[in-house]
Amino acid sequence: VRYLFSDKTGTLTRNIMEFKRCSIGGIMYGNSTEDSNALDDENLVQKLNACDPLVDKFFTILAVCHTVVPELNSTENSTNANNSSYSVGTASGNGILDNEQLISYQASSPDEAALVKAARTLGYVFTTRTPTEIIIKIRGVEKHFTILHVLEFTSFRKRMGVVVREPNGRISVMVKGADTVIFERLASSSLYAQSTMDHLENFAKTGLRTLCIAWTEVDPTFYTEWAKNFHEASIAITDREAKLESVANEIEQDLQLLGATAIEDRLQAGVPQTIANLMRAGISIWVLTGDKQETAVNIGYSCQLLTQSISLLTMNTKSLDQTREQLVNLIEDFGDRIRMENDFALIVDGQTLEFALLCECRDQFLDVALSCKSVICCRVSPWQKAQLVKLVRQSIKDAVTLAIGDGANDVGMIQAAHVGVGISGMEGRQAACASDYAIAQFRFLNKLLLVHGAWNYNRLTKLILYSFYKNVCLYLIQFWFAILSGFSGQIIFERWSIGLYNVIFTAAPPMALGLFDRSCSVNNCLKYPELYRDTQASASFNLKVFFCWILNSVYHSFLIFWIPLLAFAVDTAYSNGQTSSLLVLGNSVYTYVVVTVCLKAGLEHTAWTWLSHLAIWGSIGCWFLFLIIYPHVYPTLSLAPDMVGMDSAVYGCGIFWFGLLLIPLIALTRDLTWKITKRITAGTLREQVMQMERMQVDPGRLIRASIRPKSSDRSAFVRIMRRSMGSQALLNLCLGASLRTGTTPTTPTPITDPRQTDHGYAFSQEEHGAVSQSELIRAYDSNRRKPEGR
Repeated sequence: VRYLFSDKTGTLTRNIMEFKRCSIGGIMYGNSTEDSNALDDENLVQKLNACDPLVDKFFTILAVCHTVVPELNSTENSTNANNSSYSVGTASGNGILDNEQLISYQASSPDEAALVKAARTLGYVFTTRTPTEIIIKIRGVEKHFTILHVLEFTSFRKRMGVVVREPNGRISVMVKGADTVIFERLASSSLYAQSTMDHLENFAKTGLRTLCIAWTEVDPTFYTEWAKNFHEASIAITDREAKLESVANEIEQDLQLLGATAIEDRLQAGVPQTIANLMRAGISIWVLTGDKQETAVNIGYSCQLLTQSISLLTMNTKSLDQTREQLVNLIEDFGDRIRMENDFALIVDGQTLEFALLCECRDQFLDVALSCKSVICCRVSPWQKAQLVKLVRQSIKDAVTLAIGDGANDVGMIQAAHVGVGISGMEGRQAACASDYAIAQFRFLNKLLLVHGAWNYNRLTKLILYSFYKNVCLYLIQFWFAILSGFSGQIIFERWSIGLYNVIFTAAPPMALGLFDRSCSVNNCLKYPELYRDTQASASFNLKVFFCWILNSVYHSFLIFWIPLLAFAVDTAYSNGQTSSLLVLGNSVYTYVVVTVCLKAGLEHTAWTWLSHLAIWGSIGCWFLFLIIYPHVYPTLSLAPDMVGMDSAVYGCGIFWFGLLLIPLIALTRDLTWKITKRITAGTLREQVMQMERMQVDPGRLIRASIRPKSSDRSAFVRIMRRSMGSQALLNLCLGASLRTGTTPTTPTPITDPRQTDHGYAFSQEEHGAVSQSELIRAYDSNRRKPEGR
């Protein structure tokens, strides 16, 4: 496998968001240990019990500022509740709802669902949504918030907010979003900015997804004028989104910072190590996800697909012309390094990919993508996933592609690849049923490829080559005999012996090669993924290797036929003066063929087991036993009357036994000498590691010396960086990211400006849908009972 295409949610991650830490009023909660949770922090619980105003306001905003929809179901459905549901009755003492009811939160963003659940855990329970208001219960006391306006999330705004009228009649704006956009809108009197920034940096080190929480009170007179402007922008025919963003920006000013949240979208166990191993093995990983760009890049850093040594190239174009122009510029910048692995990662959104997959751009896009170490495609549809896999598969003939996913939207991609792997996850078994292999977690791909993939590749190549070899070796002898017989049609072997050649006498050795042979140990295959590169290079199976095996079989058949022919040409083959017959010659040659091809299988074995010995020596023994029994079948069965007495004729001939010792030895001497010389002078990395394993020596130093880092073109790097300055906005949002314009790719420049440091922001709120979030929640009333089907 050379190219791996992977889904993100449910494949790399567990698709479960968990509220881990928070910063409120300059105090961080949940940071006592690595596995601690803010919801269990005693200091936070004490402040809640003491009705701390900052803490109260913080969790009130979490319970109010969102687009989540609650659904109440009877307890009979509780067993079918998904992970986004929770039993409100479990919060004993809060007086929220009866224990016989279950509330589930339906959210377009898993981040929002996690924040609402966190507020609920601490007693701020979101219970009801109507077209005009939200009802929450705070320690059993019901509070009504009138929703005046919803300021929707967009990738440009990087925040969302609500304008509400609180129970006391005060109008306020509640906002949550990225620190880069929240901090620049803070009032000069806002507190806790520096301490919150320090906490955000702490959260970022552990790869948590962060949001800043802020609010401000709005003067009623200002609100009345602002509401008119907002209404005019919302009914605008042209540039409606831009006008709405401009008006929203007017009211989202002079904010008071309360703190920040940190949510963990846990990666599946072993994902970072697996991806690191696959990249060391020379596999190019492409992540194709429907998530937003910031989320995908953030996960890329968390799972080590993106590192500090890799620079990001982003493509966010709005038209075909822009896409073509950017691709042409990048191809020009790569220069001689085009289609060679460079220390870049390509980030592409769905709209750009739609243009890039058109006939005018697809070849150029493929050139740029293949020039990068990894590729992340965001906001892609299932159709685009499949088309991208087909593009790589059809354009690169010698490369093997693998696609892995867990949902129905990944089926097209899985079926388009050479190898499809499905994960049985939370989204059902559609992907697993449509795949070639089904696994439970992404980390099992490590062993599937590096161990079983490498082993089975070597096994299958040997099986195919050996099968051609042993058949050519036998049946070409008939051609040599035809030369002597004037192509009369006479055969040198007995008919049943020919028929049983592939059924009994040489069936077990290729089976042993294909089932039990292995090159390196499991530990070394997993510890040194670089060994996998030999399989990618097709060093053991290509046209040259195939013809070498064919020529070797011709050589063996020549020796096995002509040497016995000359030996049996003497006048007295037996001590009593008798001469040999055609069948004696044929059965002798047949014996030499069976012995030679079975011993040849032994030379190809790299891991001998008792089954290997049984297959090789047992096959040879089967022929000798057959030659003893078969001549005595007639006349009991009307088979082979011409074979009567052939056992004593063959086994009683001294020339036969002398040839049995000499001919296989002569035929295989060249093979043995070549194999020993090759391994000593020019053995592959895998062969050298096998020898070190036999000597019980760690091959680590050898492997590190043989795999040298590839040098990259300094001038190409500078040219690409100059064109990629637009990536800085994205990099500011992604964990550990930095854009280096004045240093080499291997020497990252530290970032000193705290506002330019990423803090793990990855809010994945849905945007630009057919129905906006504000329209959806305005049409929803959780007090109304949902219709039931019959």
